[in-house]
Amino acid sequence: MRILHTMLRVGDLDRSIDFYTNVLGMQLLRRKDYPGGKFTLAFVGYDSEDKAAVLELTYNWGVEKYEVGSGYGHIAIEVDDAYAACDAAAAKGGKVLRPAGPMSHGTTVIAFIEDPDGYPIEFIQKGTAGWSEGSVASSK
Repeated sequence: MRILHTMLRVGDLDRSIDFYTNVLGMQLLRRKDYPGGKFTLAFVGYDSEDKAAVLELTYNWGVEKYEVGSGYGHIAIEVDDAYAACDAAAAKGGKVLRPAGPMSHGTTVIAFIEDPDGYPIEFIQKGTAGWSEGSVASSK
């Protein structure tokens, strides 16, 4: 098994595609209208769907806004330099929720930005995380 995608409901599909492609550097992989169901799906990601998990952006025709909800956390993206990624996102219109810097209770360098629909996105700087796959596997 593997994770295929995470679905986000969006209020303006073109605005969301612009954010994920131009601000975060993802590619629009495919887009399709479903007139019978009155919705459009667009898939964006850093690699093809057969190689990596992607985001499914769902636009239900006529719905302009959703509440993010208290159960949603964030999407995490590994970056080479969280400071530079945060600055680049802000320069392209991304809203910075938390500037880059170490976590309060650790050494992992993180930053948070927000997409146009209010979904938080975390940047995690490569090589700074205080955990690894090996430590997770060995704790079982």
